[in-house]
Amino acid sequence: MILTVVQGAVNGEGIEAAIRGEKLLKRVRRGWMWNQFFLQEEYTGSDYQYIGKLQSDQDHGDGSVKYVLSGEGAGTIFVIDENNGDLHATRRLDREEKAFYVLKATVVNKWTGQKLEPETEFIIKLHDINDNEPKFSKEVYTASVPERSDIGTSVTQVTATDADDTMYGNSAKLVYSISQGHPYFSVEPNTGVIRTALGPGDMDREQREHYQVVIEAKDMGGQRGGLTGSTVVKITLTDVNDNPPHFTQSIYQFRVPESSTSGSVVGRIQATDKDIGKNTEMDFTIISGDGMEMFDISTDKETQEGLVTVRKPLDYEKKPSYTIEIQVQNTQEYVRFVSSGPKDVATVRLAVDDVDEPPVFKKASYLYEVKEDVAVGTVVGSVSAMDPDRARSIVNYSIDRRTDRGHLFNVYPMNGSVFLLKSLDRETTAWHNISVVATELNNPRQSSSVSVYIRVLDINDNAPMFATVYETFVCEKTKAGQRIQTVSAVDADEPSSGHKFAFSLAPEETHHRNFSVRDNGDNTAGILTGRATYSRLHKSVYLVPVVITDDDYPMQSSTGTLTVRVCTCDHEGNMELCKPEALSSSPGLSTGALVAILLCAIILLLVVVLFTALRHQRKQEPLINSKEDVRDNVVSYNDEGGGEEDTQAFDIGALRHPAAAAASDEGAKQRRDIIPTDTLLYPTTRHPFINQRVMENDYSPTAPPYDSLATYAYEGVGSVAESLSSLGSASSEAEQDYNYLSDWGPRFRKLADLYEAEDSDF
Repeated sequence: MILTVVQGAVNGEGIEAAIRGEKLLKRVRRGWMWNQFFLQEEYTGSDYQYIGKLQSDQDHGDGSVKYVLSGEGAGTIFVIDENNGDLHATRRLDREEKAFYVLKATVVNKWTGQKLEPETEFIIKLHDINDNEPKFSKEVYTASVPERSDIGTSVTQVTATDADDTMYGNSAKLVYSISQGHPYFSVEPNTGVIRTALGPGDMDREQREHYQVVIEAKDMGGQRGGLTGSTVVKITLTDVNDNPPHFTQSIYQFRVPESSTSGSVVGRIQATDKDIGKNTEMDFTIISGDGMEMFDISTDKETQEGLVTVRKPLDYEKKPSYTIEIQVQNTQEYVRFVSSGPKDVATVRLAVDDVDEPPVFKKASYLYEVKEDVAVGTVVGSVSAMDPDRARSIVNYSIDRRTDRGHLFNVYPMNGSVFLLKSLDRETTAWHNISVVATELNNPRQSSSVSVYIRVLDINDNAPMFATVYETFVCEKTKAGQRIQTVSAVDADEPSSGHKFAFSLAPEETHHRNFSVRDNGDNTAGILTGRATYSRLHKSVYLVPVVITDDDYPMQSSTGTLTVRVCTCDHEGNMELCKPEALSSSPGLSTGALVAILLCAIILLLVVVLFTALRHQRKQEPLINSKEDVRDNVVSYNDEGGGEEDTQAFDIGALRHPAAAAASDEGAKQRRDIIPTDTLLYPTTRHPFINQRVMENDYSPTAPPYDSLATYAYEGVGSVAESLSSLGSASSEAEQDYNYLSDWGPRFRKLADLYEAEDSDF
C-alpha cells in the first residue's frame, strides 16, 4: 500500500517514505506519515489556498472512504475534501494573530460511518513574511540632560518592537537611526540609546534650551526593502549654575531715620542671574565700610533681593552717614564653570535722618534691694535718662501707676530718685516691679519708660507659731514622761541660714508639773506627761502653754497653747471615754454650729417681737378720738383751707410783709421760737375756735414748738381732693373692705389679700 503526500513534514520525511515504499509499510502499522503542514500567511489569491493531501492506506479508491477533519478552524478556516483528503485554507491568515493551528483527522466508512483509522492530530504552521513595521513604545518621548554635558553623555533610550517572527529571517531585526537632531545628538543603532554629540561649549541652556529629535527604527537589519517606524524625542537642557549673579548698579543710596529700631529694613538691593531655579539663590554679605557694625544685609527668599537692615541703634548726633561695600554670590556654586575670580561688588551709602527722640535711660532696667522695715520716705534708688537730641531737653520723671496700684513708691520729678510712700512687708509682697517714665519737658509726647525691680529684704519681724491647732488626749492611767504629742512650728520670715526653733514650757506652768516639753532639735518638740495618773473628774482639760523662739535677730517668740483632754483608756492606751466637750471626733454638731443656731433663734425671736409690737401699735386708738379732743402736743385745726377755690382761709400778705405783721402784734408777749399769725391766717369771724387754740399754743410756755404735729380735721369747702385726714377713718374699729383694690389690677389684688390677712390675724 502506497501513501502520497503533496506537502509533507518539515524535514521531508513524507517524500522519503514515498520513495522507500514497501519498506516503510513493513515498519509502520498505521497509514498516517505526517504531523505538521506549513502555510504562508497573508495569501492574496482568489482561490482556496492549497495546504496538502491526506491519504490513508484504508482508502482503496472505491469511494467507500470518507475523510473527516476536526479541531481549530475545522470547517471554517480549513476544509478537507472528504473523498480524496485534499486540505485547503478558505481565507487569508495572519501569523501575528495566530501562528499555528492544531487539527485532527480520521477516515470513516462512507456508508456505515464506522471509523477505519484512529483519530490523528496534526499542526498547521504559518510561514512569516515581513508585513509589520517597527513600532515604538511611545509616540513621543521626553528627556533631559544637563547643559554643558560632555560628548557622549547618555540622554535616554528608545525601544521599538516588530510583530514579525524573530526566528524566521530578518523581518524582526531592527536598526535605529536619527533623522532629525543633528549635530547635537546621536543614537546607537542596536540599542536605541541617545547621546549628546557636541561638547560643553555648544550645549548652553542660556542659548538654546529645547530640542526635538526624530529617531527611526528599520527592520530587515536596515537593508533596502525593510519597513520603518519613527518616534519623536523632546530633549530639554537642564540648568547648571554656570552664571554668577551681578548687581544692577554699582552704587546704591538710602536714607534711614535715626529712630529706626533694630531689624528695620532700610532698602532692597537687586542682582540678576541668567540661571534659573535654585541656581539663582543668592547670598549677600557686607565686606567692608564704616557701617559694618551698624547694618546687616540678608536675602529675601521670595525675591532673592538683598535686604539692608538696622543692626544697632543709630544716632544722628554722633554720626550722620555710613558707607558699606557689599558682595553677592550664589549659595550653590558649580565649581566646574564658575571662575575663581572676584565676586560682584557694589557700594551702599546710608544717610541718617535726624528725628526728635524720646529720652534714653542709662540702663535697660534697674534692680534695687531694700529692707522691709525702712522708714517711709527712704530713697530706694535712682534712675537716669537724658534727651539724645542736640537740644538736650530737661527730663521729668514719674511712676506709671498701672505698675504701682498700691502707691507704695514715688519718684522725685527732677532727679529720678525712687522713694517709699508706704511701709513694705516682705511677707505680703517680696518683689515689686514698677515702671518709671521719663518725659521731655518741652515735648511731653516724647517719653520712655524703664523697669525698676525692687527686692524687699527680710527682717525677723514675725514670731514663730504652731504649724496647726494641736489638740490631744492623755489617759487617766499612764506613765510619767510618756510622749502624747509632737508639735512643730512655722515662721513667715525667711532667714538666710534657715529656720531654727526652740521649744520650752511657759514659766508659769513649770511649777504645776502636769506636762513637760522636750525640744527634739529638729524644729519639733514632744509633749510629755508629768505624772502617772490624771483624774478626769477632777480636771478634764489641760491647756499647756508652749513657748516657741527663733534664733534670728532680733529674736522673736510666741506662746502656743496645746489642748490636752483627760480620757478613760483601755489597757492598750486607746481612748474609751472623755468629757462630752472632749469628744471632738464624736458625731453631732460642732460648737460653732451650735452657736450659729442659737444666734439664728435669737434673731428670729427679736423679729417676731418687733413685728408683734408694730401690729399692736397699729391697733391702738387714734391720736385724737374726736374733734374736740386736743392733747398737749397735738393741735387740732378744723379748717385746712378751702383748697383751690378758698381765697379767705389764708392771708398770703403775712408772708409777703412779715415786718408789718410782726409790728402789729409787738405789744403781745409772744414766744421767741414762733411767729404768730392768728389774725392774718384765721379770721375770727369765721373760725373763733381755731383762733383761740392757736393763740393758746403760741403764748403757752409749755406748748410744743411751732414745728410740732398739728392735725387739721377740716379742710374747708371746694377742695377737689376732699378730706385727706386719716384721723376720722382710724377712729373706728370696724372692719374695712379692701375688695375695691382688686379692681385696680393684679398687683393691688395681692395688696388687698395681705391687708385682709392682717385683719384676720388680729
